[in-house]
Amino acid sequence: MKYKLAIKGGKPILKKPLPNVYNIGDKEIKAVNNLLKRGPLSDFVGAKGDYFLGGKNVKRLESLFCKKFKIKHAVSFNSATTALHGAIVALGIGPGDEVIVTPYSMSASATCVLMNGAIPVFADINDKNFCLDPKSIKEKITSRTKAIMVVNLFGCPADFDEILKIAKENNLKIIEDNAQAPGAKYKGRYTGTIGDIGIFSFNVHKVIQSGEGGVLITNNKNYAFRAQLCRNHGEVYSGQEVDYSAGSIIGSNYRMTEIEAVIAYEQLLKLDFLNKKRLELVKYLTDKLKNINGLELPFVTKNSKHVFYVYPIKINEKKLGISRDLLVKAMEAEGFPMSLGYTEPLYMLKVFQDKKISVDYSKGICPVCERMYEKEFTFTTVCQYSRTKKDIDLFVKALRKVLDNKLEIL
Repeated sequence: MKYKLAIKGGKPILKKPLPNVYNIGDKEIKAVNNLLKRGPLSDFVGAKGDYFLGGKNVKRLESLFCKKFKIKHAVSFNSATTALHGAIVALGIGPGDEVIVTPYSMSASATCVLMNGAIPVFADINDKNFCLDPKSIKEKITSRTKAIMVVNLFGCPADFDEILKIAKENNLKIIEDNAQAPGAKYKGRYTGTIGDIGIFSFNVHKVIQSGEGGVLITNNKNYAFRAQLCRNHGEVYSGQEVDYSAGSIIGSNYRMTEIEAVIAYEQLLKLDFLNKKRLELVKYLTDKLKNINGLELPFVTKNSKHVFYVYPIKINEKKLGISRDLLVKAMEAEGFPMSLGYTEPLYMLKVFQDKKISVDYSKGICPVCERMYEKEFTFTTVCQYSRTKKDIDLFVKALRKVLDNKLEIL
């Protein structure tokens, strides 16, 4: 049906923006109020003793992580960013070492390597699940490579069969940046538990959140201990323990507060429910979009569970008859913002372009990533709970309006 597009002065489908997603409920509020009444707000001490590992609520959260993900050790941090740095420290990665990273992620997935004096080496992504391409990983391995930073992007598990094989053949460790994929599974195994270390996020934009916060999980006792040292100033044990053998560690204050811990605990209990609701909305949206020629809908690896941090879409401009950028601008005018790509390839950031090292960070090193960013990739957050099917109906109505009237803006 012909309607004047909002971008050309017509009435938008959505009169006012959808409210921000906010899933904090009565249990979180009660837990925080109780804590505020009795304290303490943080219970870490930067000295030898039991409180070096934090207060009871931090430890309770860590215990719940171990139980939920069937893992031996969990170490809380004040963000997933600092937890990623903790993972680099835990593995003993330092100056001159190389870590293979993705260019298509939040910057911390790569800058955490720089923070310990090591070198990020960017491998390309595949154009199906937008995670690291195993073929590209193989091409980037050198004698200095120590680990692979695998990001389970947008809630989708990476190609772990191939990546695990590569890591074993080359004696490499695997860090999983699982910030966007809590509860996702690869062939029955929770993502975050497949590599040597997994990282989770409680940032305000994540599926489960406490404002800020993160958790590192591992089955390796030594990695957990080194992460605990990194979290709490690092050097505090030096000279105090005659059997201390974790190596030289410079840490910082990466400690989670008790307030964050009680919120994160209640949120983790909701994880399965929140993922279930997202997946219901994803199925509903997919059914609505599946017959639109030119939209490549989300790819899910066989025998895997995708948890859809966002709903990713690839645009075939030739089939759709409109460019990705023009579609996104028109959808925003109708009240439904969509992304122009995702992040700029990380190696194009100034911190890497100014780096005086021999590693190649020039444009063109990851052509698939660049193509996704510049031309083909977009996503919507309309499937985030507590959005509803009515919201999705309006999104689809706006999309069809734009496509039916695209000649107005071509």
